[in-house]
Amino acid sequence: MKSTLALIVFIVVAVTGFGQMVGQVTAKDIATERVIGQLEVVATFNGPMPTGVTVANRTATSNGRIFVNFPKWGDDVEYTVAQVKDGKTLPYPNAEINHYVEGDNPAEKLISVQSVVVDPTGTRLWILDTGSIAFGPVKPNGGKLIAVDLKTNQIVKKIIFPADVALPKTYLNDVRFDLRRGHEGMAFITDSGANAIIVVDLASQQSWRRLSNHPSTQPDPQFVPVVEGQIMLMRLPGQAPARLEVGADGIGISADSKTLYYCPLIGRHLYSVSVDALADRSKSDAEVAATVKDLGEKGGAGDGLESDGEGRVYISDYEHDTIFRRGPDGAIETLVHDPRVLWPDTLSLADDGYLYFTANQIERQPVFNNGQDLRQKPYVLFRVKIDGKRIQP
Repeated sequence: MKSTLALIVFIVVAVTGFGQMVGQVTAKDIATERVIGQLEVVATFNGPMPTGVTVANRTATSNGRIFVNFPKWGDDVEYTVAQVKDGKTLPYPNAEINHYVEGDNPAEKLISVQSVVVDPTGTRLWILDTGSIAFGPVKPNGGKLIAVDLKTNQIVKKIIFPADVALPKTYLNDVRFDLRRGHEGMAFITDSGANAIIVVDLASQQSWRRLSNHPSTQPDPQFVPVVEGQIMLMRLPGQAPARLEVGADGIGISADSKTLYYCPLIGRHLYSVSVDALADRSKSDAEVAATVKDLGEKGGAGDGLESDGEGRVYISDYEHDTIFRRGPDGAIETLVHDPRVLWPDTLSLADDGYLYFTANQIERQPVFNNGQDLRQKPYVLFRVKIDGKRIQP
């Protein structure tokens, strides 16, 4: 009898205690996803949406100039390339070249820039102009690669892509450089519209396409991204939902300039190809394709890639608000996971020991949300301290 009574008392106390415990729980006590990495806000943007970012080397007179770009996807873009200075954006290299209107010579103006990159010398800013407004056809002589001397702020080279390189459906996305090859070096560009890698000899200004229609440069036909908990499809009023079909996008180059890394926007795999093969015009397409390696899944679907002097590849992941780093052995570690990282786009490793990247809420654009613009300004330029070093020329 005593044991039965004791058991009843124990049950009553336990149940009463449990009830009190539940009643005392507040929202802050409920588990949430972990935040990884200590992010710093470098700049915010209340105007058009940025994509690219790059940081110049620190010098005796500069702590590292920051440049960004704003493509013309539908926002009101006053200037498509800017320097970030004292919390403001200023047209770069000047306002005149950034002011393009129909009727202007597309070769002489910046039409819609998707990427800006300071090359390994740290002395030149390269501007990749898509020549395309709102993903329309490339304007004749509009697709180009421009170099600006950062000491004089003057254009020192302009490479215009011919019609058989910048195809009507081409979208010039991102660029990396190997300055040890040839007389002045070579550039490698992802074409995420017509899906290929474009190779450029900087001295001769000749350019050619590689891996056109190769599976590695195509969107993965079996993959549908999930962003902010929703399947991401193109959704416009009065139209059936459709897949986003974007191929080769992110790009990086190894410290020894032997390997080019790239990935489609729609897909989770990372690929590599021999730089020697890409650069050798005597090689057939089949010979170049034979050097392609599927490096497997990289953690999630991503936009930007970057690489460091230690042989590691940095990978943005727009599905999980994350930045990964892949080691030479293929091991992947998480550097950043934060709910504020809404669509991490371009990555830029600076010589100050920080990895810079834009977060621009691409998934909230009207094209994915039945015509509603769900983006919440400001857009953000973040940075995170890392232990990697920028690749040297």
